[in-house]
Amino acid sequence: MIAADSHCHLTMEPFDEDRERVLARAASEGVALFVTVPSRKGDAPACVALAESRPEIWATAGLHPHEASAWDGAARAELDEALRSARVVAVGEIGFDLHYNKSSAQDQERAFREQIGIARDAARPIVVHTRNAVPQTLAVLREEGVRDLGGVIHCFTEDAAAARALLELGLYLSFSGIATFPKATAIQEAARLVPPDRILVETDAPFLAPVPHRGRRNEPAFVTTTVRYLAKLRGEDPEELAARMLENCRAAFRLTAG
Repeated sequence: MIAADSHCHLTMEPFDEDRERVLARAASEGVALFVTVPSRKGDAPACVALAESRPEIWATAGLHPHEASAWDGAARAELDEALRSARVVAVGEIGFDLHYNKSSAQDQERAFREQIGIARDAARPIVVHTRNAVPQTLAVLREEGVRDLGGVIHCFTEDAAAARALLELGLYLSFSGIATFPKATAIQEAARLVPPDRILVETDAPFLAPVPHRGRRNEPAFVTTTVRYLAKLRGEDPEELAARMLENCRAAFRLTAG
């Protein structure tokens, strides 16, 4: 199986002691492409450096909605600097998280809209985080013209109705290990209906390890577990689905090499 992990956090501290071994295990499982995403303000330079050091790794840059209250000139300068690298292929993860509400809804919307504008100026797609915020997310995406920009809904955790609405905007939907959880029936229903050319898979490592690894530190090698689960769910061959999702990842992020 040759697969892509379309969203992981390779520069986070849980990987500091064994990052090279983590990447080697992923390679042994057939993971050939990684998109590493900043986990907090100040993390983009590390993501860029890692992506520039390995041809199979690409990066994004952007301020997570948890930290939207910290969106300021310094955060924008960090994003602008990261986007100077050809290895930074998207702005994200950005959006709304109205489950934890670590930043106000107003601050989240302001940071979301401004970063979409930066993505448009930089000709990059966006990576969207949305939790308990489908109406707000859809409103911003529609008003900001995301169809012309392109992007990915990472770690899709909503239902089939939300999936259809987001797909109508031309977005890709990425499924994480949450899809393998027994009670995730709404997510599983959504995963069945996503068109073949719009489905992605991710780990969100070190978070959200799939069954049977649930409760452990997640890592990119486990993405193949989620691929196999999704293939069974959709009635598809796992090798063929993995290959298609790899090509979808390349298309979503407009990758030309690596």
